[in-house]
Amino acid sequence: MFATASSSDATLPPKAVGYWLLICCAMVAAMILLGGATRLTESGLSIVNWRPVTGILPPLNDAEWQALFAAYKQSPEFTKVNFWMTVGDFKSIYWLEYLHRLWGRLIGIVFLLPYIWFVMRGMIPGALIWRLGGLFILGGAQGLLGWYMVKSGLVNEPAVSQYRLAAHLGLAFVIFGLLFWYAVACLTHRPARTGSGWARTGSLYIIFAAAVTIIWGAFVAGLDAGLAYNTFPLMGGQVIPDGILLSAPWWINFFENTATVQFTHRLLAIGTVASVLIYWVTAGRSVLDTAPQKALMLLGILALCQLCLGIATLLTEVILPLGILHQLGALAVITSAIWLRFTLGD
Repeated sequence: MFATASSSDATLPPKAVGYWLLICCAMVAAMILLGGATRLTESGLSIVNWRPVTGILPPLNDAEWQALFAAYKQSPEFTKVNFWMTVGDFKSIYWLEYLHRLWGRLIGIVFLLPYIWFVMRGMIPGALIWRLGGLFILGGAQGLLGWYMVKSGLVNEPAVSQYRLAAHLGLAFVIFGLLFWYAVACLTHRPARTGSGWARTGSLYIIFAAAVTIIWGAFVAGLDAGLAYNTFPLMGGQVIPDGILLSAPWWINFFENTATVQFTHRLLAIGTVASVLIYWVTAGRSVLDTAPQKALMLLGILALCQLCLGIATLLTEVILPLGILHQLGALAVITSAIWLRFTLGD
């Protein structure tokens, strides 16, 4: 699934390369959490223009604030939802979106400048140079995708497309996962292969299951489906809620029907946790090395905690602190799953 930066090399890159990638990884994680906060506070549509270079500066005087507010007043969100706002109210939603965009630009700078320096000094192996260069391109694509997502909420309705939101979040996790893998591979030699064939295959399945669950979480967020059916384990007093296949064709319900999307996310989450526990019991017997055993135990504990966080977030109608913690839990689960895969060796 991942290419290892040093699996075929006798020596690792300098530790500085690995630490730099870990810093970038942490910044992407913070970006994901910041994006979640922007979504939960409904701040994401406050900036209606995308200026990749000049947009790095915030408004510096009253005239600039009034110009930004005038542009916002033309958006569907203002005309249909926030028509009561003054420029002072607008500032309260502007700053979080501004910070979100600024942080994205900062990640690009923190990645690109050291990358150029490390390459010029010959500190990055040849194959990794191209992989990291591709990763930078993915980061640029993520910025474009973010604006493409925001644009969907600036046309007719003040709501971004759940499809674009899911793609945006999915690509963020891909970038995060690759950064983490390359960082670890630069800091430590990958161990020799250990565990049964099922242990190795199952570890990939766990990553896939967690990723799909996260994507459906984005659909839940995009449709505000977390604000409906705020009970557990039943939905509207039923195991399977009414209207779950209301729309035609039937498959569209899994992406556009609030009840179906939330029901699917619940099933995926429970299924992922069950898969982790089954994998823990079955594959764990074949894993003798200490590192994968610890990684497997950590994955199981984090998966259970994430399930509890998800339930608590639902029951409280997605209050901000729990919403952010739930997104942090998703990062923790996917990180531990990738770490487990790494410890199982080449």
